[in-house]
Amino acid sequence: MPQTPPIRDEYELPLTPLPGLVRQRQFSLPQRIWQHGWVRKGAILLLLAVIWEGVARWQNNDLLLPTFLQTAQAFIDGLKTGELFGKTWLSLQVLLKAYLLGIVAAFVLTTLAVSTQFGRDLLGTLTSMFNPLPAIALLPIALLWFGLGQGSLIFVLVHSVLWALAVNTYAGFLGVSDTLRMAGRNYGLRGLGFVLQVLVPAALPSILAGLRIGWAFAWRTLIAAELVFGATSGKGGLGWYIFQNRNELYTDKVFAGLAMVILIGLLVENLVFNTLERVTVKKWGMQR
Repeated sequence: MPQTPPIRDEYELPLTPLPGLVRQRQFSLPQRIWQHGWVRKGAILLLLAVIWEGVARWQNNDLLLPTFLQTAQAFIDGLKTGELFGKTWLSLQVLLKAYLLGIVAAFVLTTLAVSTQFGRDLLGTLTSMFNPLPAIALLPIALLWFGLGQGSLIFVLVHSVLWALAVNTYAGFLGVSDTLRMAGRNYGLRGLGFVLQVLVPAALPSILAGLRIGWAFAWRTLIAAELVFGATSGKGGLGWYIFQNRNELYTDKVFAGLAMVILIGLLVENLVFNTLERVTVKKWGMQR
């Protein structure tokens, strides 16, 4: 007959605290609030605003440096009249078109680079030639080729996005481990399918870094280019708003336009790129 092991009765042993064990300290409500990143960043912005207000009042020259309160009032007035919002929207429309074109062009170049030797040589040669070239330096050529209008702006903005994104994406592709590459090939992935399903997810941290850098370059180039367009044609978006008010000596409106440039940068950084990182590479454990 099969034998069964004896079953012992269940019991519990009370555990005593270890000697010298320090109880975890409970944080107070202000300390818990301070743990949030947006609170700390808001405190930094508030400190900068106070310093700005103090320096402007000490200097006492509205033409050179308006106070923070005067700039805030000009900012609110610009939003109420719709002028500041309209100029910003014009700039963002141009930027979005160029940004998407730059992403497509960078994806085509990097896909060709990881697929063929010619593509690698082409990408290496083009990035060595054009990546160090400031986009704003191409504006005179763009004016000759495309005339005054969005075509010239889009041309220089694509240049700003393309090379930063291509370099970071290709570097990310090169960093993909051989194990992942062999796993993809064992599943029969080749060409575009291999790039989309293996290389892009594995290199996503580098791709996001390239997107962030390309966005910053394009946003700065757009404002600078619109200053030139405003001086030559009387048209433009947010950069033209800054240039026009500078000519009319409305310094508070100039600072309001600069504040809008900074605000757009903060919103895109925190709402777009940080969200993408949180739902992708940080969620997947690829980045802390």
